[in-house]
Amino acid sequence: MKICVLVKEVPDAAVQKRIDPATGRMDRSGEKNLNPYDTHAIEAAMQLKESGALPVEEIVAVSMGPESAVRALHKAVSLGADRSVHLSDAALAGSDVAATGYALAQTLKRENPDLVLLGQQSDDGECYTIGAVVADHLGMPSLTQVIKIDVEGGNTLRAERQAEYGYDTVQIPLPAVISVGDAINEPRYPSLKAIMGAKKKQLDTLSVADVSIDASKVGGDNSAAQWTGSKEPPKKAPGMIIEDEDTAQTVEQIVAWLDERKLI
Repeated sequence: MKICVLVKEVPDAAVQKRIDPATGRMDRSGEKNLNPYDTHAIEAAMQLKESGALPVEEIVAVSMGPESAVRALHKAVSLGADRSVHLSDAALAGSDVAATGYALAQTLKRENPDLVLLGQQSDDGECYTIGAVVADHLGMPSLTQVIKIDVEGGNTLRAERQAEYGYDTVQIPLPAVISVGDAINEPRYPSLKAIMGAKKKQLDTLSVADVSIDASKVGGDNSAAQWTGSKEPPKKAPGMIIEDEDTAQTVEQIVAWLDERKLI
C-alpha cells in the first residue's frame, strides 16, 4: 500500500505576506519553509504506517513548485517520507486552484496511491479546496478537516471531521483523498540523522510532459481565475485613548463618549 502526501513550499511564518500588484501573485521572495499544515499530514501517514493497521510499504511526498520547493521536500523526507516527487515546470507558474489540482492529480496518477493525505489549507493562500479538486480528477472520495483516522478492515477508514455544528464520523473506502486539520496530531521533530540523510533519498523531478499534463489547462494565462487589480482597504480613524489617572474623570469621559453615540 502506498500513501502520497501533498506538500507545499510557503513563505516562512515570520515573513509578511504581500501580493505583487503587477502580477496578482503572492510575493514569494524571502525565507520559505514547508507548509506547517502539511506536517500534520505527514505525521498522520507515519502513524498509519507505524501502527500496522494498514500494510503501508511506502510514503511519498509530492509537491508542485519552483526549484526552491526541493527544500520543502527534503523537510518532508526528514519527517518520515520515504522519497519525494517534484513537479516543476515554467508552464505551471501562476496556476489557480483548479489548474493546480489538475496538475497534481496527473502527477498522482503516475504514483497510483491507495491514500492521498494533505493539510487542510496552505499557510499562504489559505485555500481549503485543493484536496477536493484533486479527488475529483482522480475519481476518489474526499474528506476535509479530518482530526482522527481509524482503520476499519483492510480497505475502509473511519474518520472524524470538524464541522460547523460539531463533529462528523464518516466511513470512507480506499482509495481516497483526505485533508487533515492541525488538531489531528502533534508532528514529530526530525532527528539530526534524518535531516542529514534527507538529501540522499530519491527525488524525482518531473515536467508537464512527464505526467501528460495538457499545457493549455495550467499556468496563469490559462487559469479560470484572473487577476484584475487591488486596492488598499480604507484606513480607520484612530480610536480615543483615555489615559487620565482620575477614576471619576475617566468614567465621565467614557459615559460622555457612549452618550454622544447614543449607545446608552
